[in-house]
Amino acid sequence: MIPGVYRGSLGTAAITLQVQRPTSGDDEVGAYFYGLHQTNLTLRGGHQGSALVLAESVWGGPERGLQTTGCFTLTPAGSALKGQWRSPQGQTQAVSLQLLNVGAQPLRLQNTSGVRKLREDKPLTFLKLNTAWVKVAGGVKEPLSGVVYPRVTGASAALSGALQDRQLQAAASALECRSQLGDTPVEPGEGFQFSAQLTRLTPRLVSLRENADYYCGGAHPDSFSEGLILDRQSGQPVAPGALWPGLSSAEQLRRYLTHYPKAAGRECLDAVTSGASDTEPAQRFTAWLTVQGLTLLPTYLPHVTAACAEPVTLTYAELHPLAKVGGPYWTGLEPR
Repeated sequence: MIPGVYRGSLGTAAITLQVQRPTSGDDEVGAYFYGLHQTNLTLRGGHQGSALVLAESVWGGPERGLQTTGCFTLTPAGSALKGQWRSPQGQTQAVSLQLLNVGAQPLRLQNTSGVRKLREDKPLTFLKLNTAWVKVAGGVKEPLSGVVYPRVTGASAALSGALQDRQLQAAASALECRSQLGDTPVEPGEGFQFSAQLTRLTPRLVSLRENADYYCGGAHPDSFSEGLILDRQSGQPVAPGALWPGLSSAEQLRRYLTHYPKAAGRECLDAVTSGASDTEPAQRFTAWLTVQGLTLLPTYLPHVTAACAEPVTLTYAELHPLAKVGGPYWTGLEPR
């Protein structure tokens, strides 16, 4: 058996299957998806003599747990795998698979580091997302996950690639969440709900905010917000300290706590104050630009106090004494 990605048929259905070299009979050794369904089914198993025996399973929800939904028995034939799939009820289907050179597949996306990394690390996800994306109001839509992400008119190739890679990451997370939910019906509020918006454009900078709410079958729902400040030419992240050299990590925390809304309550203020001491200074906040100023949001709070993470905006007037006046990003930074 050659570890890799295989494409072929299960009965009359087209499937794509990835398998790794198993080390024991209960290892998770890969996954596969149907061409139309495109939700991964996990594979576990190993060799029995010359045959490769792989049980497929899906998550059936908290009440049903992990459900075995079929079993492959495959025999290597050169660079192919041939054999059969058997359902729990005993029905069988012929399986014929050919080794697929994923690296030779034509790219439908911009050739970026994010695309190459996804192709190397998660080839099944790459094959699903390496399709023509669609221009829609508000940006570009990845059709399988439904994730929409903004674009910037006249953007450099580097910036367009950076925005594509952020969207690619979100789309991959959405597909992974769907696979984790398995065959359970997706209720309102479940799955991976994602949005991104442009919050500020200057001649040298673009800033965005990403938001996600998700439930993928774990103990509880979760969410995140992440801010981005990117160089419009290089597409690279720009730290707040590059705009305001006097705004160190310690100064960000001090000003955040000074402006923390009193309406959030004393318990929340205590949580954001004490929690900061246990976090590396450079990892305390995510930040984005708006027309009002720089918005800071804590990233260090545990789930139990995550609701205390209030966004706080430091105005351009307040930040002006800390700015790098005449620096590469100065033009247009402070609205007139």
